[in-house]
Amino acid sequence: MSEYKFKMPKLGESITEAAIIKWFKNVGETIEEDEVLLEVATDKVDSEVPSLVSGKITKLLYQQNDVIKIGETIALIETDNQIKNIKKQQTPKKETPKNKKSTSLKPNRKTQSIEFEVANPNLHFSPLVVSVAKEYHISFEELARIPVSGNEGRLRKSDLMNYIEADRPFKYAQPKESDNKFEVPNLKFDKGKGKLVEMDRMRQMIADRMVFSKHTSPHVTAYVEADLTEMVNWRNHVKSNFLEKYQEKLTFTPLFVEAVASALIDFPMINSSLDGKNIIVKEEINIGMATALPSGNLIVPVVKNADKKNLKELAASINSLSLKARKNKLKADDSSGSTFTISNVGTFGSLMGTPIINQPEAAILATGIIKKRAEVMERPEGDSIEIRQMMYLSLSFDHRIVDGFLAGSFLRRIADNLENFDSNRKI
Repeated sequence: MSEYKFKMPKLGESITEAAIIKWFKNVGETIEEDEVLLEVATDKVDSEVPSLVSGKITKLLYQQNDVIKIGETIALIETDNQIKNIKKQQTPKKETPKNKKSTSLKPNRKTQSIEFEVANPNLHFSPLVVSVAKEYHISFEELARIPVSGNEGRLRKSDLMNYIEADRPFKYAQPKESDNKFEVPNLKFDKGKGKLVEMDRMRQMIADRMVFSKHTSPHVTAYVEADLTEMVNWRNHVKSNFLEKYQEKLTFTPLFVEAVASALIDFPMINSSLDGKNIIVKEEINIGMATALPSGNLIVPVVKNADKKNLKELAASINSLSLKARKNKLKADDSSGSTFTISNVGTFGSLMGTPIINQPEAAILATGIIKKRAEVMERPEGDSIEIRQMMYLSLSFDHRIVDGFLAGSFLRRIADNLENFDSNRKI
């Protein structure tokens, strides 16, 4: 018999810690190889972690809701297997911080040092950091400006505590209350009678991110209407053959992603994010798809390098990600790295929507329901009224980065890509 130290596995690039949601086994119980031992949560996704060995659990070193660093031992398993034959758990690679200015952990208490000019480009904070921030009433905006020392610009608890111990330098701290400051009145509302429903962890995370996005980006929304008749007729005509040929369902989403990716190539400033006073124009075009989960919550799986994929590859990626999302099988990397997001509100019958930007992106597109309407069509032989397949497109954009002309031109280009669809296209 030998003792196997089960470590918190690597859960994706840039993930440095995870919180334990639930243990599926107790001390004294046996577990088989590949049987789920626990469920963990990161800033991006929940994941089930299987055991790498068969044996008897002798000790659980952490409890539910504990936040554990990747690579730390979390359980001990007594096993008959030879340890040397057990596949190794992945551990995070050690990386040196790229930004030397952000490595300082001891700011000068007496002066407002220049090192506090460093901004934190990472907008995903660990549950531990968030809990400490709430305790000290530190906003997400303030967190984003604290100097960091973690890998890939991650804010560590030690960074936050050093910042707090330095009395939160004035230039980054929340403004102190004054007579001129607007204060939310302490009103007591009649809550009425009803069922009290506590937010789950994912709903709390969504709420925090939505509020953070609205506070961070000045949102403006532009609208266009697109005639999708040719595209709809083509898709309805080829979808059966497409399924038979590629074993993939052809929904409208791949066609939307294709049109958006093409427009992003023509308007690269939309495919960007803001870093302080600098605009970062992204090299890759990674399209996020806002997807509703069976629980009612929302997650955004990402189609990587969408501009380099053909229609069959787009359909395969989208179908696979959607299936994983419905089964709660998404990995951390499946929902990270997006540069632009599409929210298909038409799936739920909505005519149009005003989506909230998925930070730190510059814009987000909402596609409404495709609806038949009588439209006046200008023909060489004269105007006529025809039944057409129409859809509203709405683009919410960050007015710090994108102005109305750029947003309108980009949105119009998407509509043109959809309207000028080649009805003779081969699959």
